[in-house]
Amino acid sequence: MRKTSAVLATLSLAVLTLTGCAAGPTFAGEVCDRTSHAGSVADSVTVEGDLGEAPDVTVYTPVKSDETAFTDIITGEGETLTSTVQPMVLDIAFYGGESGEKLYESEYNGDTSRVHNISYWAQRSPGLESVLECATGGSRVVAVLTPEDFGEANVEAFGLAEDENIVAVVDVLDVYLAHAEGASQFNDARGLPTVVRAPDGTPGVIIPDSAAPESAVTQTLIKGDGAKVEKESTIVTNIMALGWDDKTVTSSTWGAEPNIGPAAKELVGATVGSQLLVVVPAADGNPATAIVVDILGIVPVPEQ
Repeated sequence: MRKTSAVLATLSLAVLTLTGCAAGPTFAGEVCDRTSHAGSVADSVTVEGDLGEAPDVTVYTPVKSDETAFTDIITGEGETLTSTVQPMVLDIAFYGGESGEKLYESEYNGDTSRVHNISYWAQRSPGLESVLECATGGSRVVAVLTPEDFGEANVEAFGLAEDENIVAVVDVLDVYLAHAEGASQFNDARGLPTVVRAPDGTPGVIIPDSAAPESAVTQTLIKGDGAKVEKESTIVTNIMALGWDDKTVTSSTWGAEPNIGPAAKELVGATVGSQLLVVVPAADGNPATAIVVDILGIVPVPEQ
């Protein structure tokens, strides 16, 4: 997870076209359906305790399954996970399918700045990708993983049998927006970049052949209806930046983990769900840069 000031990070991409939207949440082009992999998972384990607190888990061993299966024992009403790179926060615990003993437990400390995505967790346990597809914020998921989907390195590290299943309890504490959502805003874009978007929200930026502005410019391209960014806010963003003169991307969080950090002054007062274009003029030997920022969420302040 990278932590940098929003306007200091940078982005880019070629021009992308718009396509129509499906009538409901989708994942990899398929309509979300959390019931198709449920099986009899709920009969294999009981879970007690509040969401976000270390659960009290009883596994009815032995747990046997030829394929990864899962069920939502609590279905949250938050945002839906619709891509492998959408920001989220979760806590997770693993248990041996033969012994029922706890193998691993995450922090369960209420720290919602631990923002990652499905790809991050799937690198650690491949089966978590299917377990988390289309899950909603505020959900508690129980899953049975095969050794292959738990990961061969994990099986070896925990001394599990080659054919032993693993039980996972996953609390999806929060899911942030996948991209800017809101009302498109009219701007006089003469002399400024044009931004188009792919269906997944990835921006494509067209920089004009004219000279860059001599003073900083900030425009709201999409106005979201979420909470307002304050001076002290820690925000979750996707950022793409391009050099004005060479028209190439200098950095981008799209397709990777999001940017987490304090709100740059250019973003204070904007709302969650908004997309902003920020043009920073050349100064102190640094070239002029065009930056597109999607504000995906505000990290809650921990309770004292």
